[in-house]
Amino acid sequence: IFGAYSMDVVTSISFSVNIDSLNNPKDPFVTNLKKMLKFNIFAPAILFILLFPAFIPVLKKMKVNFFPSGVIDFFFGSFKKIKEERQKGVHKDRVDFLQLMVDSQNSEKTSEPNGIDHPLKGLTDSEILAQSMIFVFAGYETVSSSLSFLAYNLATHTEIQKRLQEEIEETFPNQAPLTYDAIMHMEYLDMVISESLRMFPPAGRLERVCKKSIEICGVTIPKGTVVQIPSFALHYDPVHWPNPEEFRPERFNKENKESQDPYAYLPFGAGPRNCIGMRFALLLMKVAVVFILQKFSFDTCKETQVPLELLDNMFLQPKKPIVLKFVGRAHCDQ
Repeated sequence: IFGAYSMDVVTSISFSVNIDSLNNPKDPFVTNLKKMLKFNIFAPAILFILLFPAFIPVLKKMKVNFFPSGVIDFFFGSFKKIKEERQKGVHKDRVDFLQLMVDSQNSEKTSEPNGIDHPLKGLTDSEILAQSMIFVFAGYETVSSSLSFLAYNLATHTEIQKRLQEEIEETFPNQAPLTYDAIMHMEYLDMVISESLRMFPPAGRLERVCKKSIEICGVTIPKGTVVQIPSFALHYDPVHWPNPEEFRPERFNKENKESQDPYAYLPFGAGPRNCIGMRFALLLMKVAVVFILQKFSFDTCKETQVPLELLDNMFLQPKKPIVLKFVGRAHCDQ
């Protein structure tokens, strides 16, 4: 369910198409997206690129791609069709990332104090397609997995789930329609999601390239070195998080947040190159959780694995699928 939800939303934002992946699993967009998302970092071509990046131009000439060529052809053809429709006035007023990138192709000029005009370089069609595909690749898996882990945490901590439902009822009495401002002011919801992302960050590690040689604690890091930051390990460091294996949303209340080291919590990275989709991902999670908990509660069943065993992948994933059950709330009409 969470996979279908995140796929529908990111596809709408990235390619301006509305799909119902849960009820239409054979839709061409759905099938091609699933092919694209079967990304294996240990595939020979990808390992070769990571180990020998200088050969990327050669691989381009050989038409070696991260994704299957048929998938790339499908999405490029779809993008060209959508772009032509926009140019003809069909859905031209739709506000989405695709339209923003298409608008960047309109060459403009910028003036410097010396009076010299410089044309602004817009994105090419290939660059727009690449950005759209990366948005889907990064957004789908992270949102889907984070929601699954959050549901697991709530199902195994019923008192926290109950308190969250009480905040939801106070904010949206009688299942009132959700509004952006109201959701963004829900403090306990924010605490619950933050703690779940601490325990199960979307990526177990981050990478940064050293811009200049520097010495830290007696260790010299040369310019150009790729530095890996173990965010998962930091999130379980008892120096910063007492009893880190316990699910405690109170770690993120106003008082505790003020004393936290900002670099001990990195679900979306930090600094100027943190995740560009952070706010969007958090909003998707909040909307989904509030909408579901208005009518249902998460609960464990005999197939639920407690505790979870995790895979050591690029993205944090459980070894076995998270199996839970939805229990209808007594006051709701099902």
